[in-house]
Amino acid sequence: MLTQIYIRNFAIIDQLELELESGMSVMTGETGAGKSILVDALGLVLGDRAESDVVRHGAERAEICAYFDLAHLSTVRDWLARHDLDASEECVLRRVISAAGRSRGYINGSPAPLQLMKELGEMLVDIHGQHQHQSLLKPGVQRLLLDDYADHKALVEQVRTLQRRWQEASEKLEALRDNARAKDARLELLRYHVKELEALDLDEGELEQLDEEQRRLANGGKLLEQCGAALEALYERDEGNALQLINQHLAELEALRRLDPQLAAVCDLLSEAAIQIQEGCGELRHYVDRLELDPERLTWVEQRLGSIHDLARKHHVDPEALPELLSQFSAELQQLENVDIELETLEREIEQLRRDYSDSAAQLGQKRRKAAAKLAKQATTIIQALGMPAGKFSIALTPRDTTTPHRHGLETVCFEVSANPGQPAKALAKVASGGELSRIALAIQVLLSNSQRIPTLIFDEVDTGIGGAVAETVGRQLRTLGKSHQVLCVTHLPQVAALGHHHFQVSKQIDKGSTRTGIARLDERARQDEIARMLGGVEITHQTRAHAEEMINRAATA
Repeated sequence: MLTQIYIRNFAIIDQLELELESGMSVMTGETGAGKSILVDALGLVLGDRAESDVVRHGAERAEICAYFDLAHLSTVRDWLARHDLDASEECVLRRVISAAGRSRGYINGSPAPLQLMKELGEMLVDIHGQHQHQSLLKPGVQRLLLDDYADHKALVEQVRTLQRRWQEASEKLEALRDNARAKDARLELLRYHVKELEALDLDEGELEQLDEEQRRLANGGKLLEQCGAALEALYERDEGNALQLINQHLAELEALRRLDPQLAAVCDLLSEAAIQIQEGCGELRHYVDRLELDPERLTWVEQRLGSIHDLARKHHVDPEALPELLSQFSAELQQLENVDIELETLEREIEQLRRDYSDSAAQLGQKRRKAAAKLAKQATTIIQALGMPAGKFSIALTPRDTTTPHRHGLETVCFEVSANPGQPAKALAKVASGGELSRIALAIQVLLSNSQRIPTLIFDEVDTGIGGAVAETVGRQLRTLGKSHQVLCVTHLPQVAALGHHHFQVSKQIDKGSTRTGIARLDERARQDEIARMLGGVEITHQTRAHAEEMINRAATA
C-alpha cells in the first residue's frame, strides 16, 4: 500500500508531502489546479520516462519519493530480496530529475536502473486513465486476470511445469541425437583413448612416488659418497672423529665439574650430544647399507615417467589428472554404447509428457472458456451501468498456431470491446478511448477484487463524459473496490467525490508572480464546502451545502 508521497520542485509543485491510507481517497479541485500532476509525479517514480521540463522553473532538480507498506506483500519482498535490495516491510522509491535532463532512480536507497523501477512499480501500483500505466492493455496481464478470476492457479502451474519438463527432455533428446549422429567415429576414438589410459594403469599417488624414486636413483653415487664421508667424520674415523672429540672433552669437563657445579648443564648437554651422534650415525649406516645403485631400475622409472608425461601432453591435462580423464572417457563411452536405449526411453518419456500436457492444457482451456463467458457477461453489465449503454465486453480465446507445448496453454487471451451498436468487438488497445478503458478497467477490478495482485489502484478522470446516476454508479464501484484495495481517484464529479473514504483538495495559489500547487486533507466541514462547490459552481448556497451533506451521509451507508 502507498503510505506517503513527497514531491519537490516538480512542475508547479514547489514542495508537497501527502500521507495516504487504505480505502478510497478522492482528489478534487478546480480545472488547472494540478490534480493530474500528482499522478504524473507518481508515474515517474514508478519508472516512466522523464523530460527536463518537469523540473520547476528556477530549480536545479525535481525529486519524488513514494513510500510503500509491504507487510502483506510477500511477493514484492521476495522480488526485492532476489535483487539484493532491502526487503523489509517498507519500500522507498525515489526519482531525481535534473534541469539538464539527467535522471537517477533509487530503490530503498540503492541506485536502480529505470527498467528495474518500472518492474517493481508494476507490482505496486496500477494507474488507469490517460496514462501509460495501463496494464490492462497487455496480453499477459489479460491472461493473468482471467486465470485469477477463474481461480485455477494449481492447473495453470501444472501446465507450466509439464511444459518445462517437456522442454528440458526435448533439449536432452536433441543433444543425444547429436551424439548419436557422430556416435561411430566418437566410439572408435573413445575406445582407443580408454584402452591407452587403461594400459598406462596410473595409480593414485604413483606419480609422486616415481618422482621421488627417480631423484634418489639418479643421485645414488652422490648420496653414497657424501653420506659415507659424513659417517667417517662423525663416527668411523680411527682418530679424531666427532664422537671421540666430544667424549674426550666431556671427560675433562666432568673433572672440572667437581670444582664448579655450574658446568653441570654443559656436561649434560654434551653427554646427550654424544648419544645423539651415536644414534644418528646408526641410522645413517642403515641408510647407506640399503642404498643401491640400480641403473636398470633408473631406466625403467624414467621411461615410466616419460610415458605418463607424454600421454598427459597428448590430452592437454596435468599428469595427475589422467585417472580422472579415464573415468570421464569411460562414462562417455558407456553412454554412447547405450545411446539407442536411452533415446528410446527418452522418446517415450517426451511422448507421455506431451499427452499429460495436452490433457492438462485442454482442461485449462475449457475452464478459461467457461470463466471468460461469465466474466464477459458480468463486465458488460457493469460497463453499461458506467456510461457505456451499448458497450459489450468479450474475451477471445484463440488457439496458438503451433503444436509445440506453450507454458501458458493452448490459447491466447485477448480482451475485446464493442463500444457502439453494430460494431464488431476489437482488442481494447485498438478501439477503447482513455475514458472507456478506465471504466472497463474499473469493471474488471471490481470483479477481481478478491484476487487482484496489485495493491494500489489509481483512476485518473475515469468519470470523464458522464454524470448523474452513472456518475454515482462509478463512485459506488470505486468505493466497493476500496474495501479490498487502496484506491486513489482524481475526479471532477461530486457524485464520485462524496463516496470517498478520504477527501483531498488540490488548489493552485499565485504569490508574487509565482504559481504553486498545494493539497490539503479535508475535514467534514471543508468536505461539505468542496462538494457544494462542485455542485453549485461559484456561489455556495445553503441549499447546495445541504445537498452536499446529504450526499456524504448517504455515501456512508454504501
